[in-house]
Amino acid sequence: MYKLRGHHLFCLLGYRGMGYSQEYVENMTRMHQTLRDNPRTWIQLVKGPDHLCEKYPNSGEYHCEHDDIYERDAVILEKLGLKIGQILYWQDIESNIQKYTVPSDIQTVCETCSWRSYGVCEEGIRDILEGQGLKEIK
Repeated sequence: MYKLRGHHLFCLLGYRGMGYSQEYVENMTRMHQTLRDNPRTWIQLVKGPDHLCEKYPNSGEYHCEHDDIYERDAVILEKLGLKIGQILYWQDIESNIQKYTVPSDIQTVCETCSWRSYGVCEEGIRDILEGQGLKEIK
């Protein structure tokens, strides 16, 4: 079972093998591949740092504890009709993404995210809406 915070649900959709450090990328790639290969992987929704934050590089200021990150988590969970503490399959999260989101939601709920300009998160939502699941990392 993976523990994930709200905004990482969207980050996984847009993940294309880039990240903050080699260790972070390796960790996220492993998780992403697991969810892609087995959508019946259990996810527990948590408040605050999660399995991905564990590998965020220690470069002074700890991004994972910023107030705006907690806000983004809450907004995304609310949008998806999910709550902290829930345990569900990744495929159920994808189902909620299909029900409650459109690609343009990224522009507002992830407005302050530095990765937003790449456009990959909108593409990830489109893939989920089309039933394609997570994109293969090459």
